[in-house]
Amino acid sequence: MTDTVVAPENVDIRATYLKAHELKLAASLLYQAYHDDPVFLEIFNGDKEDYEQRLRAAIREELNAFWQAQQPMVGLYLGETMVGVACLNSPDDTLSSERFWHWRLKMLLNAGYFSTKQMIQKEESVFSAVPLKSFHLLSFIAVHPLHQQHGFGHYLMAAVNTVLEEHPDSEGVAVYATSGKFKTFFENVDYQLVKEVSVGDVSGSVMVHYRK
Repeated sequence: MTDTVVAPENVDIRATYLKAHELKLAASLLYQAYHDDPVFLEIFNGDKEDYEQRLRAAIREELNAFWQAQQPMVGLYLGETMVGVACLNSPDDTLSSERFWHWRLKMLLNAGYFSTKQMIQKEESVFSAVPLKSFHLLSFIAVHPLHQQHGFGHYLMAAVNTVLEEHPDSEGVAVYATSGKFKTFFENVDYQLVKEVSVGDVSGSVMVHYRK
């Protein structure tokens, strides 16, 4: 997939599937985006000194698992600069709650048993709340802090829709939104609330974009 559009400033915006050498930059974007996410603060004990280290490690392992399973990871580029990234689970369940055993082992080593268990429980709760049999799950989405509030999130979601179009067996895309601003954003790009789901003390919204 390579979608190119022209921004109002006549700067090329390009969405393309990530390559191996781009994973490190994608991990950095995701770390910035999810550093203060309520779910990750809950799961990885945000009040502890090693929170940032464990969060970085978890994101790296997530991206490695996506890459090894050949799951769709999309990068959004402004010229030659990556300004956004989105990672999806495909409908084949490769990255559902039944994760690879080696991914769980690495999570245990890097994040600890309790955090790994909570992460798995979160996935199971979200998956069970989606009223579809075959669907994509938007696991991660991020826009660089310096490029937020400029419409790049909508460009990124257009790329997510392209991924959906490339998989005719998928009935839609689901996402778990944990803050009001993200709920509003997804509502604006045609996602509908299906269920409120709690992870520990954190409540979030499972939302779905249905295939037209």
